[in-house]
Amino acid sequence: MSEYGVAPAGYRLPAATRLGAVTLQVADLERSLRYYEDVLGFHVQSRDAGSASLGTVADPAPLVSLRERRGATPVPRRGRLGLYHFAILLPDRAALGRFVKHLAGIGMQAGMSDHLVSEAVYLTDPDGLGIEVYADRPRDTWRHEQGQLAMATNPLDVNDLVRAAGDAEWTGMPAGTVIGHVHLHVGDIGSASRFYHEGLGFDRMVWSYPGALFLAAGGYHHHLGTNTWAAGAAPAGEGDARLLEWKVLVPTTEDVSRATASIASIGGDVDGAVARDPWGTAVRLSVA
Repeated sequence: MSEYGVAPAGYRLPAATRLGAVTLQVADLERSLRYYEDVLGFHVQSRDAGSASLGTVADPAPLVSLRERRGATPVPRRGRLGLYHFAILLPDRAALGRFVKHLAGIGMQAGMSDHLVSEAVYLTDPDGLGIEVYADRPRDTWRHEQGQLAMATNPLDVNDLVRAAGDAEWTGMPAGTVIGHVHLHVGDIGSASRFYHEGLGFDRMVWSYPGALFLAAGGYHHHLGTNTWAAGAAPAGEGDARLLEWKVLVPTTEDVSRATASIASIGGDVDGAVARDPWGTAVRLSVA
């Protein structure tokens, strides 16, 4: 039994579970591509008249898919139920330091936090969609207290992070970059826990953070964050800039079937390999 976290009573996602691509609806594809290439350092892997897939030069698997809906309404300052941010996990601290130097060099402002388990930089794309770029600290340095991981939002030591980069320059998202987690605005934590913990099968990892619940598979700090910081706001709709779906990758087709059956067993909305949480956010189960 793990020293931290609470497993669901029924189906539990395998320890090898990880995340795949996020699919975003944006108002202006050309504008978004400039941002995702120039600011974030993604490589365009494919595109057509209304969509594009982006990732790293080293890996053909897409990390972000953009779909254009001309005139889509940007995210208001308060946020909407749905995406809070998606998080890009870099392979090491030096890469994050290079990214921070790159942001300074182009005059891009960003939020920054030390979460104890990771160090993170926060940005907002042209449609107001939230983005985190982060690097994990070694797992053997993570602390746990009373059954849950210790996480916080502390000031980031930017100077020390930049020193870790050495003299190397940012040349785009490096090999080994993945989608590390997704963080959602939800209407209430109880319903979020029922859908994502009891239904989908994530472990509860951190539940004492004010207004939030963090969940994961395999002892990770979180593959999914949920919060009520936009409670009372409307869910993102068809005409809004929004997260269209996020992807959970499991080892086998049996895991896909078991996960979707578990969600259905709690009364969740399931159509094939796609389930929708109580606020309409779609999660797709797929084989890694």
